[in-house]
Amino acid sequence: MKFDPKQIREDTSKDFEAAWLAGTKYANERRFNERYPGSVLSLSYGKPHPVFETIQKLRDAYLRLGFEEVMNPVIIEEDEVKKQFGKEALAVLDRCYYLAGLPRPDIGISEERVKQMNSYFGKEFSKEEIEALRNTLHRYKKGEIGGDDLVYEVANSMDVADMEVTKVLDAVFPELKNLSPISSGSTLRSHMTSGWFLTLADAWNKKPLPIKLFSVDRCFRREQREGEIRLRNYHSASCVFCNEDGEASIDDGKDIATGLLSQFGFDKIKFREDEKRSKYYMPDTQTEVFCYHPRIGWVEIATFGIYSPTALAQYEIPYPVVNLGLGVERLAMILHDANDVRALAFPQFYAHWELSDVEIAGMVSMEETPGTAEGEEIAKNIVQVCEDKGSAKSPCEFLAYRGPLFGKDVEVWVTEPEENTLLCGPAYLNEIVVHEGSISGIPREKKWETVFEEGVPANIRFLDAFAAFAVRRIEEATEQGEIDKKDYEVKVKKVRSGADINVKIDDVAMRYITSKKKKMDIRGPVFITVVCKKV
Repeated sequence: MKFDPKQIREDTSKDFEAAWLAGTKYANERRFNERYPGSVLSLSYGKPHPVFETIQKLRDAYLRLGFEEVMNPVIIEEDEVKKQFGKEALAVLDRCYYLAGLPRPDIGISEERVKQMNSYFGKEFSKEEIEALRNTLHRYKKGEIGGDDLVYEVANSMDVADMEVTKVLDAVFPELKNLSPISSGSTLRSHMTSGWFLTLADAWNKKPLPIKLFSVDRCFRREQREGEIRLRNYHSASCVFCNEDGEASIDDGKDIATGLLSQFGFDKIKFREDEKRSKYYMPDTQTEVFCYHPRIGWVEIATFGIYSPTALAQYEIPYPVVNLGLGVERLAMILHDANDVRALAFPQFYAHWELSDVEIAGMVSMEETPGTAEGEEIAKNIVQVCEDKGSAKSPCEFLAYRGPLFGKDVEVWVTEPEENTLLCGPAYLNEIVVHEGSISGIPREKKWETVFEEGVPANIRFLDAFAAFAVRRIEEATEQGEIDKKDYEVKVKKVRSGADINVKIDDVAMRYITSKKKKMDIRGPVFITVVCKKV
């Protein structure tokens, strides 16, 4: 669909923003999507990932405490880890991922290789082209040409097509195929502390006291395997603090922890000396932070301590610094009542597939709907006639619409020609409701009271779905001239599935219902007939 992004922005601002802020979100979704059907900008409320939702809450919490956000280095040189962790460095490096890269091979152009290239490419390469190729390969060796540009540069120097080079690259230059990575001395950050020392080394003499910095970012740890409480890459929410007089104390750490975690609803917090005692902390300052959760009791959430003067001296940092850190995934597990961090972080791989009744109800829709404003009015009138006269004894007929449709004057009637029955069948007002993963088309009767109270309606009745279907067929018949030849009739009898009544259920919902052995019961005697006549 063609649309004007500027106009959409204006419409969104003028028509929808105030109502959205007022809480009428779903009404706005309908208004926007009706105005711009099929647009990639269709307005809807998305679903955040629990880890990133927790990250955002932590960022807001730190900012409210007056901390400044920074980005710490992710790539840490091996020598820096040794400076920071001293005798513990080997244990830390054992859990680090080292970065490796492919070497740049020295590729020679012998006469034999020239003959091979002549054969592969079906042409005799000139001395100038061979020299240009040598120069290109030499520049690649020196790093002047990147690997992603190599094929283009080789093809350009040999005056052949890129695709031709791609097809025979391994055969002509086997040195490229047989490359193996070579490890460097660079590691991926396994602790946020590794980044803090580098940041503080540059920050302490450029910022006035107090220094209050925080960072929420990824760390990487070479675990033997991932499990219910451990991932190979995780998020650390960490901060450093040095107060106005250039001092830092355990009480500062307690104040930060309390101020941070109380914003997440934890009103019972206690502290305990950590027995692990990392060397980069001063002795007797490493402290575990526990919070009380109503369901699981006391749980460790964070750790803080005061950086060792020995470690700080390696970076010429003259002030003691409090450091606090917590695992974001661990906090998210508590907030979201999760017991497997893998399922929390990667639900697409590990979580049990669950769809809520709300989600399933959102996947129920009408297959066909009117395509014109007149058609919408006709459908609305058909519904009104059936609501008002559905129990009328037959034979009977009632006018639903008289007016233009595709430049023709038409009448649309709801009719029942048979005797001793009613205008509409018993199930015409049945509603589609999702309850405990099952989809049902049921009437509003006492028998189904619990389903309506506990379930989620799809806001589609059999009558609504049929009226939309009937009008769409009438529109097509009128546009194609069928109405000029004879009256056009649309009817529904006994419904055995959603497809019989113009109800579409998304394939995802269908797979879910089948896999979970839930039920789908959309059936009943509807018996409505609509006739369109040209006036």
